[in-house]
Amino acid sequence: MRRDIPPLAEVRRITEKKRDAWWTVMLVDPVATPLVRFTAMRTRVTPNQITWGAFILGLGSAACFAFGDWKWLVLGAVIYHFSFIFDCMDGKLARLTGQGSVFGAWLDFVFDRIRVMVCGVALMWGQYDRTGDTFYIWLALAVVALDTLRYINSLEIFKIRHTMRKQIKARMRAAKRAQNEAELAFMEDLLRDNPSADIEQDLQRAAGDAGAGYVTQPSDETVGAEADAGAAPKPKAQVIDLHQEFRQKFPAYLRVRSFLLRHRIRAHLVSGIEFQMGVFMIGPLFDAVMPVTIVSGALLLVFELAIIYKLLLSTRDFTRTIDSFEEQKVVAAA
Repeated sequence: MRRDIPPLAEVRRITEKKRDAWWTVMLVDPVATPLVRFTAMRTRVTPNQITWGAFILGLGSAACFAFGDWKWLVLGAVIYHFSFIFDCMDGKLARLTGQGSVFGAWLDFVFDRIRVMVCGVALMWGQYDRTGDTFYIWLALAVVALDTLRYINSLEIFKIRHTMRKQIKARMRAAKRAQNEAELAFMEDLLRDNPSADIEQDLQRAAGDAGAGYVTQPSDETVGAEADAGAAPKPKAQVIDLHQEFRQKFPAYLRVRSFLLRHRIRAHLVSGIEFQMGVFMIGPLFDAVMPVTIVSGALLLVFELAIIYKLLLSTRDFTRTIDSFEEQKVVAAA
């Protein structure tokens, strides 16, 4: 038995994400985190082995779904939930024991997509065989397509945001070399790292400092510790808010997001995880596969469209930020 594994509270801090899907926070982490601690202390199981276990359980769930009868649907739903618990455990165990690897991340991603595809086809085939309704065949295609859309969209949005940040940082580095300016931070990161902060007050201060611009300064409290200690305060970091237009259009979003983040729940309430749970757990448990799948797919599309719209507004903020750098260069040259 390993004796270097910390207490459960510390394991939660190390392994649980600062923000996650509400299904994971409420129904998975309370089970997965203690199991991860027990596994790390008393076994030699590796994260990749847990990934394989989650995949095998997923295949077992698909086999149950294929029978089509409600009793088998219930058993398949329960097995799928355990499969998802295992799927969350592999990453937690990797973070706790330092056994994570690039190949493990790839394996986890690929197995997740295969599990959804196999379970989706098996579930809808079982219902088609049970009822003779050909609409279930179309639902099988829709489940696979929506899951693929969700993760492709997520990946591409991440790439675009990374590209925007990279270009802004390059401009800021050039400005620092030319004018010895302060360091750079992004508003989104500050809010994510400190969800209990008074977001609206911070944004009002930032807006007051920036005027009509998109490059802002943080409040004095963020650098007050150095002044209280008698040391020379560090230069204030410039804060880039690439979601300023979105926040202005939807001010209530700030309060909702702040409340959710205080409970580790991300604002994207219906993502791939909730979609899977609707299709492979709620639908089978209540013998309502077709209506639950349709509702889950519609909600997924609504939230994906909201993310795309938010990205569109973010690209406008990005363009204005880049333009503000050019204006500053012109003023400096003059």
